[in-house]
Parts: sequence; structure tokens; C-alpha cells
Amino acid sequence: MRNPLRSLSVRMAVLAAVAVTVASGSIGLAIHQSTKSRQLYYGRVTARGDLAEVIGSDRTDQQVPASLVPPKLAAEALTTTSPVTFYDSSFSLQPVMWAAQYVDGKLVVAQYPMASEQRDLEALDRHTLYAAAGTVAVLVPLAAFGAEFAGRRLRRAARTAHRIAAGDLDARIGPRGRAGDEVHDISRAVDSMADALQRRLRAEQRFTADVAHELRTPLAGLVAATELLPDGEATELVRDRVRVLRSLTENLLEVSRLDAQVETADFVAVPLPEFVSETVAGIGFDVRLSVEGYPVVRTDPRRLDRILTNLLLNADKHGRAPIELGISGLTLTVRDHGPGFPPDILAEGPSRFRTGAPERGRGHGLGLTIALGQARVIGAGLEFGDAVDGGAIARVRLPPIPDSALDTDAAGHLTPLDT
Repeated sequence: MRNPLRSLSVRMAVLAAVAVTVASGSIGLAIHQSTKSRQLYYGRVTARGDLAEVIGSDRTDQQVPASLVPPKLAAEALTTTSPVTFYDSSFSLQPVMWAAQYVDGKLVVAQYPMASEQRDLEALDRHTLYAAAGTVAVLVPLAAFGAEFAGRRLRRAARTAHRIAAGDLDARIGPRGRAGDEVHDISRAVDSMADALQRRLRAEQRFTADVAHELRTPLAGLVAATELLPDGEATELVRDRVRVLRSLTENLLEVSRLDAQVETADFVAVPLPEFVSETVAGIGFDVRLSVEGYPVVRTDPRRLDRILTNLLLNADKHGRAPIELGISGLTLTVRDHGPGFPPDILAEGPSRFRTGAPERGRGHGLGLTIALGQARVIGAGLEFGDAVDGGAIARVRLPPIPDSALDTDAAGHLTPLDT
């Protein structure tokens, strides 16, 4: 499940908020320092002017009490004959610019109150903060919207790539955005990859079908020829190998038809217990059958029999006894007690000509591939897994049967109807 907090739009919004905050803070600090420096300069000039006026008007007796004069100002005035200034932000709870000078051994001071300048500076800081907040409030949604627009295009590309990986080779993103846009380039690259992959797979499917068709005629002659050979151990060995080769050819033809998606199902209502019992009876080895209830499904009997047969044969060939087949509602479960399915089949599903693990024996990998293809034709789900206590598990989940496809006899039992 996608975490919305990790989405591109959220990240871009956070990045925009941080960037605007840092930029606004830097600009606001620069304006604050510049304004304050200008105010202090003006305050010093004014305080010196007031001090010169006090000295020139001989009003040195009307002085501020010595106890209120900052000690630092008095000490600094002793070191020079020129006027000195001192900014005191704590005097009378209001900032004051002092100017002082010793005249005839007497410390003369003047004050310039800077409360109005302080209020102006505070107002400037508030307005800068309001402007920064307004900028963030405007730019962050715009950044999130722009990122979400790009994110939607990227998610579309990701969904299409997942569809292609799942087997939908006709899925395409299509032209989006302007040429030169990065997302547009990604979309074109994914579509180009899908086109190349589709061409290669179709070429492989055509090759498989052509080889199987070409082998069919000589194999038919070979089967007929083996029937004319005299009975014996060598003849039986030849006949067995010919049967294997013929089965492989038929499997290849079936795989090619499934790949071409030309197979269609003939649905009828099927009582599962009787149907599965017949399949188990003709399988040729012991299978433990368990049934819960009396489920009836609407399916293609021939294809369902093909699926179950392949799963049971795979369990017998690559697993170990006992082999179990359970019916629970619309779910059929085939289990063996062997080493289990290899990791690649569990992760990616079955693939032709790949058995996955040496301990499961040798094979062509066509049985599970055909079972998966036939399950798709009848609309069933086929899942592969391993049991906790060992063994491979294959589950066939059949779709429910519509009420319109069922009928009941006089006793109230369900009877299958051809559709």
C-alpha cells in the first residue's frame, strides 16, 4: 500500500515550505539588521547633536543623575576627549541612545529615546513574517499541485509497467506531456520496452507453435511404425520414448494455443465431488480425497480435469506420498509431502522448460504452465505455496455458479444444466 506521506507531492510541498522559510528568514534577517543599523546610526548622530547643544547652551547643570548613567558609558568617556555613544536597550524599559563627554572634569550626557524606532523595527519584523507566511501558503499548494501532476503521470507509468510484468503485453502508457519532459521520456522508454518484449514473446510463441506443428506429422508416422515392431524389451523402450515425445509435442501445441488466447471454455454446471472422484479414479496412483459439502460449479469439465490432472501428476512426479486432494466449497487443494515448490515458482509463477529445483526432479515445466493457462480460460485462480510442515500446495479457486445456471429435481437436489 502506498504511503501518502512518502509521495512526491508531499515531499515537494515540504521542500517548498523549507525553501521559502529559509529564504524568507534570510531576507527578513538581512532587512532587520540593515534597518537596525540605520536606526542606530541615526540615533548616534542625534545623540551627539543633543550633547553638543547641551554643552553649547551651558546647561550642564541639568544633568541626569549619575546613578542612571550606564557605567560602561562613563568608563569609555574617560578614555577620550571626543563624545562617545552607548545604546542601552534596558533603560526605563525603552531603548535609549546615550552620548557623553567630559567637560572641565565633569561628565556631560545627553539622551535620545529610540522607542519609536524600536516599534518601527518590530512592525517591520511582523510584516516580514506575515509576508513569509503568505508566500508559504501560496507556494506550497502550487508546488504540491505541480508535484502531484507529475506524480500521477509517474504512477500511471508504474501501473502500466506492473501490468506488462503481469502479462498484459498490450498495455501502453501512450504519449503524455511534451517532448523533452522527463516523464514523457520515461513513458516512451516503457512503451518501447513493451513493444520489444511483445515482439520477442510473439516470435517465441510462433516458433513453439511451428515446431510443434512440424513435429506432429513425423511423430504420427513414428507412432505407427513402432506398432509394427516385434514385441520386446527394446521395442517397449522405443514406444515409451515415442509416447513421451508425442506428449511433449501435444503439450507444446496446447501452450501455443493458450499463449495465442484463442481458447474458449464450454461452461456447464458440474457437481464437484462426483467429477473429482472420476478424475482421481483415472489418475493411476493413490490420491487421498476429502470433501466438505456438495459444491456445484459452473465450469468447463474438460479444462478443469486437465488442470487437476496436471497438478496431481506434478505432485506425484516431483513430490512424495501421500498426495492429497481436498474440496472445500469452491476451492480445490492439491498437496504432496515433498520438498515443496522452488522459490522462483512461488515468486513468479510457473514457466515453461523450468522446473526450478533439482530436488524436485527433472521435467519440462509445461504441466504447471498449462494448468495456469487453462485456469485463466475458465476464470479460476491458481495459487502455489508451501505447507508449514513441508510439501507443495496448489489451490484452484473456482468462480461461483450463477443461480440461473442451476436447476433442481423433484427431491430438491441440484442438477447440472448445459448453458
